[in-house]
Amino acid sequence: MRNPIHPAALFPPAGGVPAALRQQYASAGHEQLDSRGLVFPADLQLPGLSSLIQESWRRSAQLQANPDNPEAPLAMDIEELEEYRRQHPLAAIMPVIHKLLVLPSHDSGMLVAVGDEVGRLLWVEGDAEMRRRAEGMMFVPGADWSEATVGTSAPGTALALGRGIQISGAEHYKRSVHPWSCTAVPFHDPDSGAVLGVVDITGTESAVAPHTLSLVEATVAAAQAHLRVERLQLAAAKQSSPARRRGAATSGPGRAATSGTGGAAGSLYRNSLQLLGRDQALLSIDGRTVALSARHSEILALLSTHPEGLNAEELCGLLYPGGASTMTLRAEMVRLRKVLQQLNPAAVPESRPYRLPLDLVPDSGQVLNCLQRGAHRIALEIYRGAVLPRSEAPGIAELRSRVSSLLRDAVLTDGSAESLLRYAELPEARDDVEVRIAALKLLPPRSPKRSAIVADLERLETELSA
Repeated sequence: MRNPIHPAALFPPAGGVPAALRQQYASAGHEQLDSRGLVFPADLQLPGLSSLIQESWRRSAQLQANPDNPEAPLAMDIEELEEYRRQHPLAAIMPVIHKLLVLPSHDSGMLVAVGDEVGRLLWVEGDAEMRRRAEGMMFVPGADWSEATVGTSAPGTALALGRGIQISGAEHYKRSVHPWSCTAVPFHDPDSGAVLGVVDITGTESAVAPHTLSLVEATVAAAQAHLRVERLQLAAAKQSSPARRRGAATSGPGRAATSGTGGAAGSLYRNSLQLLGRDQALLSIDGRTVALSARHSEILALLSTHPEGLNAEELCGLLYPGGASTMTLRAEMVRLRKVLQQLNPAAVPESRPYRLPLDLVPDSGQVLNCLQRGAHRIALEIYRGAVLPRSEAPGIAELRSRVSSLLRDAVLTDGSAESLLRYAELPEARDDVEVRIAALKLLPPRSPKRSAIVADLERLETELSA
């Protein structure tokens, strides 16, 4: 097999800056950060470093990632990792990753890593000697390589930005990673567009050769197509076999429902609940989607944000303004169970306490997770509007306020002019003067976008003075 990632290709990095000079700039940048006690103010500019690296270092400093800690922390033990990998949708794409990246990497001194949507490495394969060396910095399955934890690295920063990137040597925030270079590309769900994880190549200088990024992007595209085909085959198998369909419906959250493709039905999808910018939630389980009533939307939103469960009194307090009888709640739960029984019996809530029996990821939770790790751009991309905007349920109002305020604070604190302008388009930001003023300060003096912002501010001034 021809090796597409052979280390003979030691090309200059993107932008035409020679590799040696690029490393000198990065090393000087680290010295300047050290002299400032790892404080990276908004007005600090490090000569020679790309804006992408500087912005990532700034986020890393704000998130208090420790550049002197040589090892990434383990986020999962072996048993947790095995179960998580088995249930994760990315398990279905590993044959493609193995064929296109892992097999060629064995004679090229490269590692291939696949991580989840929050930066935890699930698989690390490739050259045996490089794997042993990488253990020194805990570049191993189960380790947390998010930007919030280790600072600038290809897997974590690709997830923070939502696009493919290359990080070379001393451009890494953590010093123990300076001998390494890496290229990473996020993996998006081929149906929903949600981020499912990241695919990474790590090694020496050849890991950031120009063709390496194209190679990983092409592999991710092939893997997305493979996942879509697997799902279509699973759906066809269910439709053609009533017995198999019944078997899939009765399999619990930890059991694999066998399809004609030989895979696990639960591993092909990430169950989700869409709450943002809509009054009636969309619930998706194992590829089937249903629109919920307003009340059922509120109940599932609350249960999905309290995975430990809620007793009847707690759920009543979060659901009904002014309180209500638990009998009212029980009647509503009976109706909700009937809806979920038709969609997937495995999703029917348990009682005492009320609890969801399977993992359900609300889009509001995705936004909060992104904000927690400093990925406000991805959070803004996911955010389609307020959580169930017309709901008056106390628990929903609190969730809506928390998601909205944290997103606004993140965009105002760390956002670019582009992010601020995108946020200003949201319904809740229609009258936000502070966001528009912040965007004006960041836009170049001759930007054509300034006139629209000024006109918007004049409109707001007129409306407020009327």
